[in-house]
Amino acid sequence: MTEQYFQYGTREIEHLKSKDKKLAEVIDKIGMIKRPVIPDLFQALMHAIIGQQISTKAHTTIWKRMQTTFPVITPESVSNASDKKLQQTGISFRKIEYMQDIARQIEKKEFDLQALYTMDDKTICTELSQLRGIGVWTAEMLMIFSMQRSNVLSYGDLAILRGLRMLYHHRAISKKKFMKYWRRYTPYASVASLYLWAVAGGAIPDMKDYATKKM
Repeated sequence: MTEQYFQYGTREIEHLKSKDKKLAEVIDKIGMIKRPVIPDLFQALMHAIIGQQISTKAHTTIWKRMQTTFPVITPESVSNASDKKLQQTGISFRKIEYMQDIARQIEKKEFDLQALYTMDDKTICTELSQLRGIGVWTAEMLMIFSMQRSNVLSYGDLAILRGLRMLYHHRAISKKKFMKYWRRYTPYASVASLYLWAVAGGAIPDMKDYATKKM
């Protein structure tokens, strides 16, 4: 299967550069970013749950095992799988509970994933947060890396906050300050997110985190 990436181009780049000089410099230094997406909403949801509170490396390893164990990842294949089969991929028992509970709700048509496409971002967060194991952050990641919504900036994402501190030399990012940047990036905050993640990950070596040092 050909890997797919978050889609953006000249229109989004030029808009962000026109709104923010510092972000413009970062965009010019880094260039286009290719971030993989998972178009299938159910697979993306399973991928997001697996990735909660573990390292990126562990997340990648477990997801590859999941894809090997289940050539087709569907609500039926997950809900019918034994706990042992799922645990062998490295998924914690608590996450298995969440995954199978969600899979069964979708299988029984108690939750309609496809209906999310008809909703605005705020409503999507509200709907997904009703599912066990899903919070606002996971919903926001699903909106970016599956639905490819254009205007998502996550206040609950530590790397986003780190990227903002590094880019604008802040010691801390209050919600008020965060919303100022989200409004500046609108309607392409998701693209800005890609660059903030890159900055937080060390894409520009001479940039540092200005976070207040803990005693």
